[in-house]
Amino acid sequence: MIGFLEGKLRAKSPEYIIVDVHGVGYHVQVPLSTFYDLPETGQPVSLNIHTHVREDAIQLFGFRTGAEKEMFVLLCAVNGVGPKLAINILSGISPDELRLVIVRQDYARLKHIPGVGKKIAERLLLELRDKVQEKGKEKPLPAQPFSEGNAFADAYSALVNLGYKPPEAEKALRRAREKLGESPALEDLLKYSLKALA
Repeated sequence: MIGFLEGKLRAKSPEYIIVDVHGVGYHVQVPLSTFYDLPETGQPVSLNIHTHVREDAIQLFGFRTGAEKEMFVLLCAVNGVGPKLAINILSGISPDELRLVIVRQDYARLKHIPGVGKKIAERLLLELRDKVQEKGKEKPLPAQPFSEGNAFADAYSALVNLGYKPPEAEKALRRAREKLGESPALEDLLKYSLKALA
């Protein structure tokens, strides 16, 4: 089983990347959060790898952080969630925010992730609740800007509706929080975020 890859980034796209390790090109599927954090092609890259073995294929899934890989494995253990859907979920929400959503049993937030229907959302909340809470005891959950009813949640929805990818919107809003503080006006938040995304 391959658990880690380090080499040169030979090619990249939102669906997959090619990592050249001593002349061997590894086809690795990545979530958008990892894709946006990749260097330019030709540059060194290192990835945490999950090897998924099927009867007809061996697939590699890559992650920039151990937290992403850990959450991917948890998601794949949920009934009805395969590797492709797990990658899709992590493309729409960070591991820390997903952990918080599950702890809070925030069904509405899960439903906003493309590909997550009613049944899958219910299974995620039910099957991961205890596992995520156990992890939460080891590591405190970070403060999140996207809880219901605040300017960050409204700005996040607005940016996604404007066509920005969820990880892009989240990254811009985190920068805005560092600059503007915890309680900015929605107008200022959107103005700063759009400027950052431009």
